[in-house]
Amino acid sequence: MKESWFQVSANEIIIVKPDKCVGCNSCIRTCPAPEANITKMLDDGRSITTVNPDKCITCGECVRNCSHGARDFIDDTEKCMQRMTKEKMIILATPAIKTVFPTKWKGILDWFRNKGCIIYDVSLGADICTWAHLRAIQEKKVGNVITQPCAAIVQYIEKYQPKLLNNLSPIHSPISCTVVYIKKYLRRSNPVAVLSPCIAKKTEFEETQLADYNVTFQKLEEYFDKNGIKVAANAANDFEYKFEDMQGQVGAVYPRPGGLRDNIWLHDPDINITTSEGVHKVYPELDMYAEMPEFKHPEVFDVLSCEFGCNVGPASGSSQTVFDVMATMREVEKEAKKRRKTGGGVFGRGAEDKLFKKFDDELKLSDFTRTYKPTTPTPLPTDRQLDAVFEMMGKHTVQDRNFNCHACGYNSCRDMAIAIARGLNSVDNCIVHAKSVLTARHSELTAHHELLSEITNECLTLSDKLKADLRNINSNMDTIGDSTAKTSDRANVVNDLLTNVIAFCKANTSMDASSVGQLVEILETTLDAFKALDDNVNVTNESSSVIRESIKEISQLVDNINDSLRKTEK
Repeated sequence: MKESWFQVSANEIIIVKPDKCVGCNSCIRTCPAPEANITKMLDDGRSITTVNPDKCITCGECVRNCSHGARDFIDDTEKCMQRMTKEKMIILATPAIKTVFPTKWKGILDWFRNKGCIIYDVSLGADICTWAHLRAIQEKKVGNVITQPCAAIVQYIEKYQPKLLNNLSPIHSPISCTVVYIKKYLRRSNPVAVLSPCIAKKTEFEETQLADYNVTFQKLEEYFDKNGIKVAANAANDFEYKFEDMQGQVGAVYPRPGGLRDNIWLHDPDINITTSEGVHKVYPELDMYAEMPEFKHPEVFDVLSCEFGCNVGPASGSSQTVFDVMATMREVEKEAKKRRKTGGGVFGRGAEDKLFKKFDDELKLSDFTRTYKPTTPTPLPTDRQLDAVFEMMGKHTVQDRNFNCHACGYNSCRDMAIAIARGLNSVDNCIVHAKSVLTARHSELTAHHELLSEITNECLTLSDKLKADLRNINSNMDTIGDSTAKTSDRANVVNDLLTNVIAFCKANTSMDASSVGQLVEILETTLDAFKALDDNVNVTNESSSVIRESIKEISQLVDNINDSLRKTEK
């Protein structure tokens, strides 16, 4: 029976398949969002971890790292396909499509075009994004900024570091810049679907209300496979495509680590830019950034949640290695730079970029900016509350509370205690606590076993003595049997003798009648006594048989008891 907390809510993107969850804590271990996972013990003793959608940043690392298939995600592929049968759709192709499908990306776009869709290049939006950042920095409309093309980063700052919203770049992501350009400047109002490698982009679309559908590469490929759709192949190093509007230029390298930085440096290499990528690096550094004074911040902190950039995003479904991806990106960059036009000055410094000149003439910077939705972070438990949790965990000393084995998935025992205090985990999921409980139970069972062993040995000793006593009784019964048999024989002889004497006396008339009468009386009394003796001997023999049978049954029961006791001892 499925627990109520397993039900998928309307705003849930990362989903859990409870029948496949083994409680390995890999999802917790890799998750950068401290309140995104809820672990509970089921009645059958299994530990299951599900997702709190209000605290999840949809980075997808748990999906990427779950080796049991217990984590998956929801995108808009099916909804997009249904809408596509009714309306003319705009399809935005993110530049990562070239690295994920190096020999199929053109065929995929052609398939959508044949369905009546209008195809645009997000690389153009990335060029707009670069232009907007440069102009905002040059015109001092922003201070030191954290870049925001990564929707998971935006979610993290909104939910866990809202004070960094002052630093989070107000410039739209490349995708959103593309949508603004299409809707505001090209005046198209068709529904917009984005082909992307990112799970988190769905949250950006919900917040900005710009794009309508997040169609991930992985789910799109699954849709094609399920429906038997085959697409034409293209040459691996052919990166030209006839989009509806102009094809983007160096914005095509945004999916690689430092892609935004490289674009900015192409125009102004003197801007101070620091980069960070990967869940185990970028989020701790964002926390560090939040504690640093402003004067220590770089002008641009270019950040991505995925270690190797969007090219290997959690929804890419890509089989390409990082070396394949980076090689493709290098070819994309070389091809894009050939299409880049400049005039005057030295290429790369002081030269006027003709595309950016077009942007200056036609675009308005404020159209490509956005706002954010801060939330109030959950307050940390007090030290008193944590002390109570540590006591429940059996961690009474400073050393116990800093064991930090990481088996629970958290970075420290304190982080685990915080999760327990917030109701996100339980003490039973602490392996040290579980081990101490098992050790205590083992000690208790050992003591019980020792006591049982002592009782068993005493019982075996007593039963051996009982068997010996039974053997003695049996031996004595043999003696009684022999004696009663002999007594019975002798009694019969005496009985016959007395009978004959009495008969003789009665028949002998020469004897004094009075004396004979007395003698006969005495003899008859004696005879009655011997008859009684004979009867008693018969009763004794019958009783001996009953006693023997009882002794036999008792002896068998003792043997059974001994067998059971020896099994218990083993």
